[in-house]
Amino acid sequence: MEGQSSEKQTSGAHTPQPSSSREQEALYQGNRIVARVLEAEVDMEAKEVRIGKIYESDQLMIPEECEYQRYRLLIQRIAFASKDEKDGPHRGRILRGVIADIMGYREQ
Repeated sequence: MEGQSSEKQTSGAHTPQPSSSREQEALYQGNRIVARVLEAEVDMEAKEVRIGKIYESDQLMIPEECEYQRYRLLIQRIAFASKDEKDGPHRGRILRGVIADIMGYREQ
């Protein structure tokens, strides 16, 4: 399911809803988009987000916190990193197999 995220919520706790003014498939730092996300899966039980691909991420500062949808994240593991896909539509630094810990919820 490319371009969409899936969410497995195992907790019955109420969580804040994402702001509609933000792009849902983007990573933010300092209220600006620093990367785009494909194939994200939120696992509330493990308190992590698994991301298949992050692209256009040249401005993403690692290991600083970032925001995705309603979550504050800290990227912990990157399986593969490259620069530009010669045959693909995505430019800039590309990260694959990313796992980020959920640090909390972003303030709205």
